[in-house]
Amino acid sequence: MKIVQLKRGKGEDWEYLSKKLTLKKPLVLVFGNRYLLENSEIYNEIKDLFKDGEIIFGSTSGDITSKSVDDNCITITAIEFERSSFLVKTSNILKSKEKLDSFKAGKDLIKQFPQEGLKHVFIISEGSFINGSQLSKGMNAATDNNLLITGALCGDAARFEKTISSYNENPKQGEIIAIGLYGETLEVSFSINGGWTPFGPERTVTKSKDNILFELDDKPALDLYKKYLGDKSKELPGAALLYPLKVKSTNEKQSIVRTILNINEEENSMILAGDILENSKVQLMMTNVDNIVDAAQFAAESALEFRTKKPELAILVSCIGRKLVLDQRVEEEVEEVMEVVGDTTTICGLYSYGEIAPFHGENNCQLHNQTMTITLISE
Repeated sequence: MKIVQLKRGKGEDWEYLSKKLTLKKPLVLVFGNRYLLENSEIYNEIKDLFKDGEIIFGSTSGDITSKSVDDNCITITAIEFERSSFLVKTSNILKSKEKLDSFKAGKDLIKQFPQEGLKHVFIISEGSFINGSQLSKGMNAATDNNLLITGALCGDAARFEKTISSYNENPKQGEIIAIGLYGETLEVSFSINGGWTPFGPERTVTKSKDNILFELDDKPALDLYKKYLGDKSKELPGAALLYPLKVKSTNEKQSIVRTILNINEEENSMILAGDILENSKVQLMMTNVDNIVDAAQFAAESALEFRTKKPELAILVSCIGRKLVLDQRVEEEVEEVMEVVGDTTTICGLYSYGEIAPFHGENNCQLHNQTMTITLISE
């Protein structure tokens, strides 16, 4: 595996973060600030750098490399697989007749891949309209829960205005990109960890629809949420990123953390990043910098645990809510991962609106919030 990594800020020249190499038919991952990716010449500019590359764009809430976490730049990680191969498929939920049918989009997307030799699928999905829970369930339905799928919902800083992504064209809204990795020598491992702690009473979801939460214990959910937030409720919906919900469903073994993306004052409801089922049990959660940094370390150690080869590439997907908590210390969680995986492993990734991965020890992928998700790849 050969990897070239570059970055540039607005109005700057490209800076190589690695050795300058000539790559054959590379997979080119381009992560960046949404405003910079909206430049109408961005695809042509990247194509000039990697003429025979397969180019995938995704907007972020921060770009991750081993050098830094950047809010206002574009990073490129170009990968030449020497003993493996990859295939890219796309779907756009704004174009289909079944607009916003995230389950069908996920199922149809994975069904496009030839199954023989398929080792892993990495997802770069739009993050504004998608129901990440249903996307994940649809992808699982196409694979009988036996294919490792990890990935991210794109971000847009903490603005939540729109996200953009694309494959071999200028970034646009609604696009979901899936990268299938093939090869006998390919080794892919993953892990996730959060570091958030529940507090306060456990309550029952008594009214919800898809990803909208209306009532807890037969009372308006937003009223209860504001009561617990106190003065911080004036900062909603932004403050909600610091106090996600722990959701324990009646039909799932594990608890999932759900970010509150927005609120609806008229309906007294909260819009979550993924589905929340009626009769689920929920609790508020909080964290601190040390817990988040420790969780990143634990995730890296877990992802390394059963590998036979040293990872050549680490793709990190962390949540915008974690970034807001870390603030000026945001690079510490990346440094902890680097300490574990080693400085010969290329680090790339993004801060996202949602992380896609199975729970540790399981096969079926889920939508997560507020986690550090690590995918380690080697040939």
